[in-house]
Amino acid sequence: QVQLVESGGGLVQAGKSLRLSCVASGGIFSSYWMGWFRQPPGKEREWLAYINPGGERTLHADSLKGRFTISRDNAQNTVYLEMNSLKPEDTAVYRCAATSVLSYSSTYYNSAEGYDFWGQGTQVTVSS
Repeated sequence: QVQLVESGGGLVQAGKSLRLSCVASGGIFSSYWMGWFRQPPGKEREWLAYINPGGERTLHADSLKGRFTISRDNAQNTVYLEMNSLKPEDTAVYRCAATSVLSYSSTYYNSAEGYDFWGQGTQVTVSS
């Protein structure tokens, strides 16, 4: 069983940056695929990015247009989401997720259904 705790959210002005952290405990962090998702108010959950257990492979949603970057530090049991050039439409609850499942599907890790463990989320609010 893996516990995930996000931090780093808050209120920020448009154009600024934030770095979200997600600390894992209770499992072998270096064996987990990690993903970031968000859910804006009144909208569907959206996949943002994933990273493989070793950190060599990442994929980001095209809609982010290079503004967000996922990374991880296995020694610190932490996955990060660096968010730059923030916009009001980035306002959402951001959640990290983990799975130890190895899939060769090109879309497995883009889907919430692919993840077994979830954090509670951290609120990001971007003011204009």
